[in-house]
Amino acid sequence: MTLPVDTILVLVILTGFLILGTVRLHTAIRLCAIQGVAIGLLPVAAAGEGTSLRVVLLGLFIIALKGVAFPRLLRRAIRESATSGEMQPYVGSTASIVVGILALIAAFWIDSRLSFLPDTHSLVAPVAFFTIIVGLFLIVARKLAITQVIGYLILENGIYVFGLAIALEVPVIVELGVLLDMFVAVFVMGIAIFRINREFNHMDSDQLRNLKG
Repeated sequence: MTLPVDTILVLVILTGFLILGTVRLHTAIRLCAIQGVAIGLLPVAAAGEGTSLRVVLLGLFIIALKGVAFPRLLRRAIRESATSGEMQPYVGSTASIVVGILALIAAFWIDSRLSFLPDTHSLVAPVAFFTIIVGLFLIVARKLAITQVIGYLILENGIYVFGLAIALEVPVIVELGVLLDMFVAVFVMGIAIFRINREFNHMDSDQLRNLKG
């Protein structure tokens, strides 16, 4: 792998650990945006000198969505719902970082067990697995619905990186289809967050369990 690709992958890992360690919503959103920009630059860096206009446009589109549009939507949701700036985790920041370390170790172990991935992508696949695990952990280990949306975005970042690990050249219609699915999902979750806050004056998913029965 080239130095730019390795640098971007290390940045993805660092942002994952920082998101796990923070308890501030705005910081988590900012880090999610940074990771989104890194994800957008990854296919361009991986293509190297053979970068096509399609890859550049796709990278810009990803950056616009993940680095600008989605973070702005999340900040707007926080502002309009008067949500506390704290993430209110089930699992504390220190324990979350420990989980992140275990996730990184597990990611490299999973990669070592897979034989179908090209050798040229030796670092991409572990980073993808790590990011997926972090996203899933954020979804189940944070109380606020909006932090679970952040977890979903991190999860999707990992899925996208894994797609890059399998093949650099993917038809643009498939790539745009994945991004469209993500956009629709985040849009629907944003509507759900707004309605939850309007009806119950909070977005604590833990309190919503009291509605059962």
